[in-house]
Amino acid sequence: MSVIATTFLAVAMATLPTGGTHHPSVVVHERFGTAPEKAITYERAAVPKGSRAVVAEWLNRDGTTTVDLAVKDLEPNRTFGAHVHTRPCGPKPDDSGPHYQNRVDPVQPSVDPRFANRRNEVWLDLTTDAGGDGGARATVDWRFRTGQAGSVVIHEHATLTHPGHAGTAGSRLACITVPFR
Repeated sequence: MSVIATTFLAVAMATLPTGGTHHPSVVVHERFGTAPEKAITYERAAVPKGSRAVVAEWLNRDGTTTVDLAVKDLEPNRTFGAHVHTRPCGPKPDDSGPHYQNRVDPVQPSVDPRFANRRNEVWLDLTTDAGGDGGARATVDWRFRTGQAGSVVIHEHATLTHPGHAGTAGSRLACITVPFR
Protein backbone atom coordinates (compact mmCIF):
# COMPACT_ATOMS: atom_id res chain seq x y z
CA MET A 1 0.00 0.00 0.00
CA SER A 2 1.36 3.45 -0.91
CA VAL A 3 2.21 6.08 1.71
CA ILE A 4 -0.78 8.14 0.51
CA ALA A 5 -3.12 5.15 0.82
CA THR A 6 -1.75 4.27 4.25
CA THR A 7 -2.11 7.87 5.44
CA PHE A 8 -5.67 8.17 4.07
CA LEU A 9 -6.62 4.85 5.65
CA ALA A 10 -5.20 5.96 9.02
CA VAL A 11 -7.08 9.26 8.85
CA ALA A 12 -10.26 7.54 7.64
CA MET A 13 -10.11 4.90 10.36
CA ALA A 14 -9.45 7.56 13.01
CA THR A 15 -12.87 9.05 12.24
CA LEU A 16 -14.63 5.72 12.81
CA PRO A 17 -15.08 3.68 15.99
CA THR A 18 -12.09 1.48 16.78
CA GLY A 19 -11.85 -1.88 15.05
CA GLY A 20 -9.94 -3.51 17.88
CA THR A 21 -6.29 -4.47 17.98
CA HIS A 22 -6.34 -6.80 14.97
CA HIS A 23 -5.81 -5.79 11.35
CA PRO A 24 -8.43 -5.68 8.58
CA SER A 25 -8.55 -8.77 6.33
CA VAL A 26 -9.18 -6.64 3.24
CA VAL A 27 -8.36 -2.99 2.54
CA VAL A 28 -9.18 -1.32 -0.77
CA HIS A 29 -8.12 2.26 -1.43
CA GLU A 30 -9.17 3.67 -4.81
CA ARG A 31 -9.73 6.88 -6.74
CA PHE A 32 -12.98 7.07 -8.65
CA GLY A 33 -12.68 7.03 -12.42
CA THR A 34 -14.58 5.49 -15.28
CA ALA A 35 -14.71 1.83 -16.37
CA PRO A 36 -12.60 -0.33 -16.30
CA GLU A 37 -11.37 1.14 -12.98
CA LYS A 38 -11.91 -0.66 -9.65
CA ALA A 39 -13.76 2.43 -8.40
CA ILE A 40 -16.22 3.78 -10.95
CA THR A 41 -18.26 6.95 -10.82
CA TYR A 42 -21.55 6.94 -12.69
CA GLU A 43 -22.62 10.40 -11.50
CA ARG A 44 -19.72 12.87 -11.51
CA ALA A 45 -21.64 15.70 -9.84
CA ALA A 46 -22.07 13.60 -6.68
CA VAL A 47 -18.92 11.45 -6.90
CA PRO A 48 -16.37 13.42 -8.94
CA LYS A 49 -13.67 11.66 -10.92
CA GLY A 50 -10.59 11.64 -8.68
CA SER A 51 -12.53 11.52 -5.39
CA ARG A 52 -11.45 8.66 -3.13
CA ALA A 53 -12.77 5.78 -1.08
CA VAL A 54 -11.33 3.28 1.39
CA VAL A 55 -13.18 0.07 2.24
CA ALA A 56 -11.90 -2.21 5.01
CA GLU A 57 -13.29 -5.57 6.08
CA TRP A 58 -12.62 -6.83 9.60
CA LEU A 59 -13.17 -10.51 10.47
CA ASN A 60 -13.66 -10.10 14.20
CA ARG A 61 -12.62 -12.75 16.70
CA ASP A 62 -16.20 -13.09 17.95
CA GLY A 63 -17.41 -14.27 14.50
CA THR A 64 -18.86 -10.93 13.44
CA THR A 65 -17.81 -8.99 10.34
CA THR A 66 -17.23 -5.23 10.28
CA VAL A 67 -17.06 -3.18 7.09
CA ASP A 68 -15.75 0.40 7.11
CA LEU A 69 -16.26 2.91 4.31
CA ALA A 70 -14.45 6.25 4.21
CA VAL A 71 -14.86 8.73 1.34
CA LYS A 72 -13.06 11.92 0.38
CA ASP A 73 -14.07 14.74 -1.95
CA LEU A 74 -17.64 13.62 -2.72
CA GLU A 75 -20.48 16.14 -2.99
CA PRO A 76 -20.39 18.11 0.29
CA ASN A 77 -23.13 18.08 2.93
CA ARG A 78 -25.03 15.22 1.36
CA THR A 79 -26.40 11.92 2.67
CA PHE A 80 -25.67 8.83 0.58
CA GLY A 81 -26.85 5.27 0.92
CA ALA A 82 -24.16 2.59 0.53
CA HIS A 83 -24.35 -1.20 0.57
CA VAL A 84 -22.31 -4.30 -0.17
CA HIS A 85 -23.40 -5.80 -3.52
CA THR A 86 -22.92 -9.30 -4.93
CA ARG A 87 -20.72 -8.63 -7.97
CA PRO A 88 -17.75 -6.44 -8.88
CA CYS A 89 -18.30 -3.05 -10.50
CA GLY A 90 -18.76 -2.77 -14.24
CA PRO A 91 -19.35 -0.13 -16.90
CA LYS A 92 -23.09 -0.05 -16.12
CA PRO A 93 -24.47 0.74 -12.65
CA ASP A 94 -26.46 -2.53 -12.49
CA ASP A 95 -23.37 -4.67 -13.20
CA SER A 96 -22.69 -4.94 -9.44
CA GLY A 97 -25.85 -7.00 -8.92
CA PRO A 98 -28.23 -6.83 -5.96
CA HIS A 99 -27.37 -6.22 -2.31
CA TYR A 100 -25.53 -9.04 -0.62
CA GLN A 101 -27.91 -10.74 1.81
CA ASN A 102 -26.94 -13.26 4.47
CA ARG A 103 -30.38 -14.84 4.15
CA VAL A 104 -31.34 -14.34 0.50
CA ASP A 105 -34.84 -13.09 -0.29
CA PRO A 106 -36.40 -15.45 -2.88
CA VAL A 107 -38.05 -12.38 -4.47
CA GLN A 108 -35.60 -10.02 -6.18
CA PRO A 109 -35.18 -7.13 -6.10
CA SER A 110 -35.63 -7.46 -2.37
CA VAL A 111 -37.82 -4.78 -0.77
CA ASP A 112 -39.22 -6.89 2.07
CA PRO A 113 -37.97 -5.57 5.44
CA ARG A 114 -37.65 -9.18 6.68
CA PHE A 115 -34.70 -9.51 4.25
CA ALA A 116 -33.76 -5.94 3.32
CA ASN A 117 -32.52 -4.71 6.70
CA ARG A 118 -29.24 -3.79 8.38
CA ARG A 119 -28.99 -7.16 10.17
CA ASN A 120 -29.23 -9.18 6.92
CA GLU A 121 -27.35 -6.75 4.64
CA VAL A 122 -24.38 -4.40 5.09
CA TRP A 123 -25.66 -0.80 5.11
CA LEU A 124 -23.05 1.96 5.12
CA ASP A 125 -25.14 5.13 4.79
CA LEU A 126 -23.07 8.27 5.39
CA THR A 127 -23.31 12.04 5.33
CA THR A 128 -20.41 14.06 3.97
CA ASP A 129 -19.09 17.16 5.68
CA ALA A 130 -18.47 20.58 4.09
CA GLY A 131 -15.33 19.16 2.42
CA GLY A 132 -17.10 16.13 0.97
CA ASP A 133 -15.56 13.66 3.43
CA GLY A 134 -17.47 11.06 5.40
CA GLY A 135 -17.44 7.56 6.77
CA ALA A 136 -19.59 4.71 8.02
CA ARG A 137 -19.18 1.41 9.80
CA ALA A 138 -21.46 -1.63 9.86
CA THR A 139 -21.05 -4.80 11.91
CA VAL A 140 -23.07 -7.95 11.18
CA ASP A 141 -23.27 -11.28 13.03
CA TRP A 142 -22.10 -13.34 10.05
CA ARG A 143 -19.37 -13.76 7.41
CA PHE A 144 -19.71 -13.30 3.64
CA ARG A 145 -20.12 -16.48 1.60
CA THR A 146 -16.99 -17.06 -0.49
CA GLY A 147 -17.18 -15.29 -3.86
CA GLN A 148 -20.67 -13.87 -3.29
CA ALA A 149 -19.83 -10.30 -2.21
CA GLY A 150 -17.95 -8.16 -4.72
CA SER A 151 -18.40 -4.42 -4.24
CA VAL A 152 -19.65 -1.45 -2.28
CA VAL A 153 -22.14 0.75 -4.15
CA ILE A 154 -22.82 4.37 -3.21
CA HIS A 155 -26.45 5.36 -3.78
CA GLU A 156 -28.41 8.57 -4.29
CA HIS A 157 -29.98 8.90 -0.81
CA ALA A 158 -30.27 7.24 2.61
CA THR A 159 -31.60 3.70 2.70
CA LEU A 160 -35.36 3.34 3.13
CA THR A 161 -36.82 0.83 5.59
CA HIS A 162 -40.59 0.64 5.00
CA PRO A 163 -42.34 -2.32 3.28
CA GLY A 164 -42.22 -2.25 -0.50
CA HIS A 165 -39.18 0.08 -0.44
CA ALA A 166 -36.93 -1.50 2.23
CA GLY A 167 -33.28 -1.47 1.24
CA THR A 168 -33.72 0.98 -1.62
CA ALA A 169 -31.57 4.10 -1.76
CA GLY A 170 -32.09 5.50 -5.24
CA SER A 171 -29.77 5.48 -8.22
CA ARG A 172 -26.32 3.92 -8.14
CA LEU A 173 -23.86 6.82 -8.20
CA ALA A 174 -20.54 4.99 -7.80
CA CYS A 175 -19.06 1.56 -7.15
CA ILE A 176 -15.89 0.21 -5.53
CA THR A 177 -14.83 -3.38 -6.34
CA VAL A 178 -13.83 -5.17 -3.12
CA PRO A 179 -12.55 -8.77 -2.84
CA PHE A 180 -14.44 -9.57 0.38
CA ARG A 181 -13.24 -12.70 2.18
